[in-house]
Amino acid sequence: MHLSYSDPETSREFHSGNDFVTPAAVRMNLCCMFMVSIRVLASGSKGNCTLVASATTRLLIDAGLSCRELLRRLALCGEEAASVDAILITHEHADHIAGLRVLARRLKIPVYITAATYQEYQRCARDAAGQRVSLDRREVFQSGRSFQVGDISVMPFTIPHDAVDPVGFTFCVEGSKLGICTDLGYLPASVRDQLRGCQVLMIESNHDLELLRGGPYPWSVKQRVMSRVGHLSNDALADFLTTDYDGVAEFLILAHLSEQNNHPEIARMTAERALGAQPSLFHQRLLLAPQHEPSAAVRL
Repeated sequence: MHLSYSDPETSREFHSGNDFVTPAAVRMNLCCMFMVSIRVLASGSKGNCTLVASATTRLLIDAGLSCRELLRRLALCGEEAASVDAILITHEHADHIAGLRVLARRLKIPVYITAATYQEYQRCARDAAGQRVSLDRREVFQSGRSFQVGDISVMPFTIPHDAVDPVGFTFCVEGSKLGICTDLGYLPASVRDQLRGCQVLMIESNHDLELLRGGPYPWSVKQRVMSRVGHLSNDALADFLTTDYDGVAEFLILAHLSEQNNHPEIARMTAERALGAQPSLFHQRLLLAPQHEPSAAVRL
C-alpha cells in the first residue's frame, strides 16, 4: 500500500510542457491514485471539523466552526463545498456543532446523528431569533451499527465523554481503514478494539497533566478534563501506544490539543517516546492536527 502526505496547493495552475493543468484536474487524477484521504480543517476547543474523502464521496466529521469559516477552509484546500455529500456528528458540544445548521442548510446535505444527540441539539440550539432549530435532512444512526455513505462504510462506536451519546468513527473503503477518536476520558477495551487495523489514526492527545494542574482553569474544570468522561492526556495516549496499540497505522494524527494545557512539542515527544518503545509493523509518521488552519492531506 502506498500512502502520501501532501501540502495543499489550492489556487495555482500547474504547468507541464505547453499545457496548463487546473487544480480540479489534479484532484481528479489523485482520486484515481488514492482510495481515501483525511484532512483536518480544525481540531481543538475552538472548533472541530475533518474531511474524509474517497474517489466519489466526501464526508465532513463535525461542524464546529461557523459556516463561513468552514467554507473558507474547504476553499483553502481546493475542495468545492458542493462536492460534500454529508456531515457526521460525534456529539453535541458547541466546538463540534457550532456551524452545523447553517452549513447543512447551505449545502443541502444530510446530517448523520444519533437520536439522543439530535434531541439534545434541539433542546439547546437556537437560531438568531432565539427559536429552537431543526435539521431539514436528518439520518439517524446507532452506535455499533455500520452504515454506508456513497462508497464509504462508516462504523460508529461509543466513547466515554460527558455528552449524551458520543461516538468515534472508523471509515473503510476497499480494504483501507481510517479512525477518528477524540473527546474521550480514557480508552476502554471496546474503543481499543475498534481502532485496530487503522492505516491512519486520528486520536486525542489533549493535555499535559502538569500543565493542566498548574494552568488557569478553575479546579472544577480541571477535574472534568481529567475525569473518565473528560479528555485524553498525553500520558494516557502514551500508555495506549506502549501497551495496546497494534502499530498498523502509517500515519498517527494527534488531535484536540489544548492551547492552554498542552504544547505541540510535549505532545509529540510523549507520543514519540511511546512509539519508540513499541515495535511497529511500519515506519510511522506522527502529525499534529492544527486548530487555526487546514492540515495537509493524508492519502491512502
